[in-house]
Amino acid sequence: MTNDAHRQTVFIVDDDPSIRDALALLFSLHGHATALFACAEDFLHAIEPAWRGVVVADIRMGGMSGLEMQEVLAKHPSQLPVIVITAHADIAAARHAFRFHAVDFLEKPFDHDQLLASVERAMRGLPSAAEAIGTRPAAHALSGREREVMALVVDGMDNRSIGAKLGISPRTVEVHKSRLMAKLGARNLAELIRIAHAHEAPRAGTW
Repeated sequence: MTNDAHRQTVFIVDDDPSIRDALALLFSLHGHATALFACAEDFLHAIEPAWRGVVVADIRMGGMSGLEMQEVLAKHPSQLPVIVITAHADIAAARHAFRFHAVDFLEKPFDHDQLLASVERAMRGLPSAAEAIGTRPAAHALSGREREVMALVVDGMDNRSIGAKLGISPRTVEVHKSRLMAKLGARNLAELIRIAHAHEAPRAGTW
């Protein structure tokens, strides 16, 4: 790494060279220093406690995955925040990422403005947009049924399974899901999961 170790840097970890180059260009155009790594092992071998900034890491890479790397980073003295990007998003992966305090979880192709906003918030030590929106007063605005649906969605259940568990139709589940996401300001399931983890949402029936 050629950048000053104490300078705020975006550390890009992705095994696709075209993605690395595109992200490096995007961040450079917005005034951010970057450092590129082709795999998690290379990054973990190079990282130093004095490094500052944010890690943007893909999930699926040859060798160690981005999620496995995130677990290692959670114990590293640098305490670098992580933004997870993936072309293969699923609820289980999002839950894992947020369990280890990911700043954001973005599916490729992602919105560049959202990625830049997440990077800048992480560098300033601010909560993610989803965490800032998902306040307790907003959560308390949910109805009892909406809380139940939210907890089951975060557990990875689909509309049909949730409906069967709660004795309602899948269409009714979708209506509750849409309403609770609107109340919490969640634009997608990843943000909903982020909000739930930010406030340690209890399982269905315990809110």
